[in-house]
Amino acid sequence: MLLVFDVGNTNIVLGIYDEDRLVDSWRIATDKEKTSDEYGMLINQLFQYGKWDINVIKDVIISSVVPNIMYSLEHAVRKFFNVEPLVVGPGIKTGMNIKYDNPKQVGADRIVNAVAAYEKYGGPLIIVDFGTATTFCAISAAGDYLGGTIAPGIKIASEALFQRAAKLPRVELVKPGKVICKNTVNSIQSGVIYGYVGLVEYIIKKMMDELKGDNVKVIATGGLSSLIASETEYIHVVDKLLTLDGLRIIYSRNQEERVNKK
Repeated sequence: MLLVFDVGNTNIVLGIYDEDRLVDSWRIATDKEKTSDEYGMLINQLFQYGKWDINVIKDVIISSVVPNIMYSLEHAVRKFFNVEPLVVGPGIKTGMNIKYDNPKQVGADRIVNAVAAYEKYGGPLIIVDFGTATTFCAISAAGDYLGGTIAPGIKIASEALFQRAAKLPRVELVKPGKVICKNTVNSIQSGVIYGYVGLVEYIIKKMMDELKGDNVKVIATGGLSSLIASETEYIHVVDKLLTLDGLRIIYSRNQEERVNKK
């Protein structure tokens, strides 16, 4: 079985794949201060809770946008799983042509999402990932990664408002049901959520114009994707497993070389 790690700025998502089937997954907080032993013990506890034998894992692949965590996480994988993890980065076979000024600057998560979305849905595509930052990525009909846009995530926008405006409270990110609100909490929720829907729709529309196609599919992923997608017709599919599936696909494309190295 394959263990995949999607390391984001806020959370780490882990998944266990049996061939091409996701059989279990967990979400834990990203903590740059944790040691390799602490990560190893936490992962071991998750396996025990899910009634999984840690020895069923035969290989590991990691995608990360947090460089400071990688030493501890990679060392934990070596110590607790006795394998050398495959890390998504330069030299990894993705099967995708990256048409970026400097391909090394593209976040690993964006490439992983692009690989999975094109494999699952074809092209042309726009992928919107609602994470700590919200990223928009454009994929051509031929499967080339064309580039995209990065915006502050909805939680960052909400926290900035709370921290900078002394009298405004921190609010739960839920839809208030209307835009003309009669209390402060609902007014903030309306501004943050519906305002963010406007941001998403405008960027998607501009990207569609630049892609010059009427058949562009828009795929959303990430923790808050369902919240935003429920308020717009611009998002066609919500796929919460997109990044994990992308890791599995990239691993399969590197498996032959991986086996030869072992």
